[in-house]
This record gives sequence, structure tokens and C-alpha cells, in this order.
Amino acid sequence: MINAAYSSLRGAVSLIFYVLNTFFWVTPIFLGAVLKPAIPFRPFRTFCDRILNACANGWIGVNNLNQNIFADIRYQVFGMENFQRRSWYLVVANHQTWVDILVLQRIFHREIPFLKFFLKKELFWFPVMGQAWWALDFPFMKRYSRAFLEKHPHLKGQDLAATRKACEKFKTIPVSIMNFVEGTRFTRAKHDRQHSPHRNLLKPRAGGIAFVMGAMGEHLDSLIDVTIAYPEGARSFWDFLCGKITEIRIQIRSIPITPDMLGDYFNDERFRCAFQAWVNTLWEQKDRCMDALLALPPLHGAPSAAASPPFCESFPSLEKVRMGKEAPGAAS
Repeated sequence: MINAAYSSLRGAVSLIFYVLNTFFWVTPIFLGAVLKPAIPFRPFRTFCDRILNACANGWIGVNNLNQNIFADIRYQVFGMENFQRRSWYLVVANHQTWVDILVLQRIFHREIPFLKFFLKKELFWFPVMGQAWWALDFPFMKRYSRAFLEKHPHLKGQDLAATRKACEKFKTIPVSIMNFVEGTRFTRAKHDRQHSPHRNLLKPRAGGIAFVMGAMGEHLDSLIDVTIAYPEGARSFWDFLCGKITEIRIQIRSIPITPDMLGDYFNDERFRCAFQAWVNTLWEQKDRCMDALLALPPLHGAPSAAASPPFCESFPSLEKVRMGKEAPGAAS
């Protein structure tokens, strides 16, 4: 009983610090977002973007300090390379909980450019944070079901137009574009409903990353593949605040983006099939990687810097997939 009360108190204090830190940083972020369109001079707007990203990095830095004080999580991170903060990256990861976002922001803080996510349009109305994401040029996407588009065909392609517009903005300064390829958080019910062929993952959706690659291929330096595993099971944000997550394991792989990975996903059927098979191969390997991460013994003390990745498997090029060396699977 006492432990539960202490855990809840710790979570409440941590949440208060998150809220105060957010309000502190959104003030200059909102100011920068107002000033940026006021002067139609590209160097000035680029300068504003850099200031806005610096504020966002400051916000993340203080959030990380909050975690160090209250969360007390042991991280095992494998495969962190010498990434560059002046490069462009496409980051893909599995998705199990909202905690994933805080984990990604923590491990990549000041290692790669600021992470920007594609968000559901409804999240714009999330108090304070929705408007801050808008000010930071996070793209908001309106998703339509196939049945809805059949009744309203004039709306077809608007999500792609929004993605293209966002990608044009991303070309001005280095950025890391984040994509949760499954499209939603993993639950066992969703897994069963999809009849997913993977033990730990939902089926991947290839269209989003294919479009980003096609729109920004000449700017992207590489694809960063991140696998996140929670040995105690995925927990809620409140559990995270209360210190109920004690260990998180992450493996990172850098995959070069080659010319054969760039194509017209929506109009070239042959390329689409090959790209879907390529993404399925990535997800099959990620599933095995999660098994390897979850099989590691519990971590006691600080992780060793010399620890080798638990999962090392070469990744086939899309050209090999195109030639039929990998079978198409369940990506969409």
C-alpha cells in the first residue's frame, strides 16, 4: 500500500514537471511560429526553423532529465552509430505504447536531427501540444477509409498531397522523419484481428515510407530501423511516470537508401509489389530481433558499452526482392 502510494506520488510530481516544462518551451515556440510567416524571406524562415528546433530539443533535454530523476529506467541500446545532426534520416520503428515516443526522443536526442512525426489531424486539438506540434511543422494527416472515398472521390489523394507538402518543408533544414509503419499501436486483439504473420508485430504498411522516400530520396541519407522491446511488457504513460517500467531494450540498424528503393509506389505495380516484399522482409527480421531482445537476461547495473547486438542479420537490397529472391507478403 505504501509502495503504491509512493509510486503514484512520484508519477504525479513527474507529470507536473512535464507540464511545467512544456508550458515553458511552447511560449517561444508559439512566438517563432507567428514570426516565421510574417516576413516572406526564406533565410529568415530557415533561421526561425532552427530556433524552433532548438527550443524543441531543449524541451526534450529537460524531459530526459525528468526521466533520470523519477523513472529510473535501465536502457540497453545496441547499434547506435555515429549519426550526423546535419543529415536527413527516415526513422521507422515498431509501436506498442505512447512511451515509444519518449524512448525515441531520449535515445536520439542530439544524435540526429529533431524527430518529426506524421500525426492524425484530430491531434491538432490536443490542448497545447497539438498547437506546438503545428508550430514545429509536424504534418497532420486526414485518413479516409476506402468506403468513405468511394462516396467522396474528390477527397482521394489529399493525404498524399499533405505528405508531399510536408516533405517540401523538410528539405530546408536537416530533419529526421519518424514513421510507425504498423500505423497503430500493437495490441493482442489487433494482432489476432489482422491475422498477423508476426509473433510480436502487426502487419506493416509500406505506402507511407515509400511515398516519403519517393518525395525526398535525394535528401535522405539513410533509413534508421529501430526495434523497441519491453521485457516486462508494454506499459502505459502513467506506469512510465510512476517508475513501473524498469528496463527497455532497443536495437538500431542503419540501412542505406539506394536508387532502386525510390519509385512510384502508387502507379507502378511492379515496384509496389517489390517494395511491399522489402518491407515485409524488414518486419520479419524485426520480429526475430524482438525475440532476441526479449530473451536477453535482466540487466543489473549500467549496460556495457562493448555489448554486442543480440540480433545481427544482413538485409537484402530491394533489387534482390525485385528479382524474386524474397516473396511478397502482407505489407499494404
